[in-house]
Amino acid sequence: MASINFNRLQGKLNILADAAKYDVSCSSSGGNRKNQGGALGDASKTGICHSYTEDGRCVSLLKILLTNHCIYDCAYCTSRKSNDTPRAAFTVEEVVELTMQFYRRNYIEGLFLSSGIFKNADYTMERLVQVAKTLRERERFNGYIHLKTIPGASKELLHEAGLYADRLSANIEIPTKSGLALLAPEKTHDELQAPMQTVKEEIITIKDSRKKHKKAPKFVPAGQTSQMIVGASNETDLQVIQLSDHFYKKYELKRVYYSGYVPMLSDSRLPSIGTPVPMVRENRLYQADWLMRFYGFGAHEIVEADSPFLDLDCDPKLAWAIRHREHFPVNVQTAPYEMIVRIQGMDTKTAKKIVKDRKYNQNTLEHNKKMVAAVNRAKYFIATTGKNEHLSHLTRDNFRQFVLGQTQTKFKDERNGQLGLF
Repeated sequence: MASINFNRLQGKLNILADAAKYDVSCSSSGGNRKNQGGALGDASKTGICHSYTEDGRCVSLLKILLTNHCIYDCAYCTSRKSNDTPRAAFTVEEVVELTMQFYRRNYIEGLFLSSGIFKNADYTMERLVQVAKTLRERERFNGYIHLKTIPGASKELLHEAGLYADRLSANIEIPTKSGLALLAPEKTHDELQAPMQTVKEEIITIKDSRKKHKKAPKFVPAGQTSQMIVGASNETDLQVIQLSDHFYKKYELKRVYYSGYVPMLSDSRLPSIGTPVPMVRENRLYQADWLMRFYGFGAHEIVEADSPFLDLDCDPKLAWAIRHREHFPVNVQTAPYEMIVRIQGMDTKTAKKIVKDRKYNQNTLEHNKKMVAAVNRAKYFIATTGKNEHLSHLTRDNFRQFVLGQTQTKFKDERNGQLGLF
C-alpha cells in the first residue's frame, strides 16, 4: 500500500490530536502482547514508556480522535455539537497508516484512539474496532493499542474490541448523577457504566475459557480503566473517591484517572473561563487513589463526611495520621504489616522488608534508613528498640508544621499523585 500524503493529513492531525489531549486515561502499564513470527512491535511485560507534559499529561502514544464530530452537546466538551470549532474525521485507513508510519519512524510506541460519536454508537464503535483489527491482522502490529468504548455500543462490538485492544476504557465523565444531568442531559451514569459491566463479564468468560483451552484468545490483557472530570460540577472529593472505590470493587478496573477541568467554553453551567481546577487537587485525588489500591485504605478513611474535601496542604496519608494520632507511634518491631505501611515515609516494599527482617534483627531508626525508608518523615510516627527523641513531637500542630515546611520541596518531585506517600 502506498504511503499516505502527510501534508494532506496535517490539518486533520492538528485538529484531532488537539481534541484528544484532555483525555488522560492512556496508561499502557500491564500490556503483555508479545511479538511472534516476525510481526511488528511488542507490548509485552512492562508495556511502553511515557513522556509527560509540564502539567502531567501523557503524550507518548499517538493519541487522537477518530473524529471530533459529535451528536451530543455536553457542556464541558470542546467537541460538543454546538461549539464553533473546526471539524475533521479520519478514515480507518488513515489512522492505520498514520500509526504504522509513526511507529516505523520511532515517533510512537502505540495507539490511543478515542472518538466523538457520529451517527450512532455502533457506527462509531465499529470503526474503532476496524482500526485495531486492521493493525493486528493485516499489518501484524503487536504494539500497544488502547481503545475507548462508546456508550450504547452493542456487546458484540465490545467483545470484538477486546480481542484486538490491549486496554479498553469507558469514561464516566462527571462523578455525580446530578452533575451529569446538568452538564450532559442526554447521558446517564447507567449508560456510561454499561460498557464496564460488559467488558468485566467478557474478561471473566474468556479467562475461564483459557483455563480449559490454552489457545483461547486473549481479551484486553491490560484490563479496563475509566476517567472522571473533576471541578466541572460541584462534586466533593468524597463523592469522587467513593465512586472510584465502587468502580474498583464492582468492575475490577485497573485504574481510575482524574482530569481537572480546564475552562475552555463559556457556559453559565460551567466554572468561569480562566479559573482552572488547582493541579494540587488532581494530585491529591491520585494520592488517595494510590492509597486505596496499594496501601489498604478504605474510601471512608481517606475522606470523612464532615470534611468532604482532601487537605490541599498535605497528602492524604499524612492527613489520616494527623486525624488518628491514637495509632502512633507504631512499634515496627511488633506491629502488623497493615499498620507499618501506614507510617509516613514507608512504601509497601520497605514495609515488607521490615516485617521480614525483624525476625532476625532489632529494628532502629538507622536500620530503617538502610532499608530505604524515608526516615525524615517516618521518625515522627514510629517507635523502635532504639532511642527516638522525635516521639515527643506527636501533636497535631507539629504534624502539620512539619509537612507544611516540606511542601515546596516535595512539590518539585510530584508526579502522578504520588507525592508524600513514600
